[in-house]
Amino acid sequence: MYVEFYCLLSLGLLLSQNCEFSLPGCTDGGPLFSSKAPQVCGVRVQLEMQALWRQFDQLGTEMIVTKSGRRMFPTFQVKISGMDPSAEYVLLMDFIPVDDKRYRYTFHSSSWLVAGRADVAAPSRMHFHPDSPAPGSQWMKQTVSFDSLKLTNNLLDDNGHMILNSMHRYQPRFHVVYVDPTPNSHLNAYRNFCSFSFPETRFMAVTAYQNHRITQLKIASNPFAKVSVSPIQLLSLISSRILTCREPLSTKPKEQGTCSNSSTSERFASYNISNQCRIELLKVA
Repeated sequence: MYVEFYCLLSLGLLLSQNCEFSLPGCTDGGPLFSSKAPQVCGVRVQLEMQALWRQFDQLGTEMIVTKSGRRMFPTFQVKISGMDPSAEYVLLMDFIPVDDKRYRYTFHSSSWLVAGRADVAAPSRMHFHPDSPAPGSQWMKQTVSFDSLKLTNNLLDDNGHMILNSMHRYQPRFHVVYVDPTPNSHLNAYRNFCSFSFPETRFMAVTAYQNHRITQLKIASNPFAKVSVSPIQLLSLISSRILTCREPLSTKPKEQGTCSNSSTSERFASYNISNQCRIELLKVA
């Protein structure tokens, strides 16, 4: 237990110095990284949903940050190969600023412009995959998903969410750490990890979507934005006038300007959800 703690502590210090690889495999990063442990030097990582990530990247990906925390979409998911099946690994993520600038969105030109220097950096955190540590055989047999990771702009967050500054650009990084069981392994922690980043996963942290095309693509590609809604949520949306009064999908004639007299559950099943409603459902997802 102490070996793991000191190994990861040393790793954190190394990562804070911006040690990073941008390739899908562990590479030689100079003298310090020229002797990686065999348990990590052959590791390869493939980004899942890469085509979707590239669609968003072409538009300028935006990710919502809230006080309570918001999940990412697309979700960061990877397939891993090249691990030692019997060795144990810890998987984790962090987010680093792309640059030292703060941005603003101009609607007339549908583009991002530099608004000044970056705000004071938010506290640096790492998100450990909840299944860590686990043997390489487990990590390699299925897609690894960071669907529990949440983004927040609350500097006082005590829920372990990733703290980001709104209107700043970030690059997600993925780290594979070999849990070395040998004594004093923390002294050689730099040998036991590899880092990976994918340029298409860069995003702008925002409190509300700025580019309407991003909103449309999120709605079109996020299944939770379309169907993951409970009757209670629908009632809340209706009471807030987000759902418009629409005719149920029925062939029976209805009195013009009124809603159906069918039961509440029947109306829920037949309502066409407007784009505005879908935007609100996206906030719930």
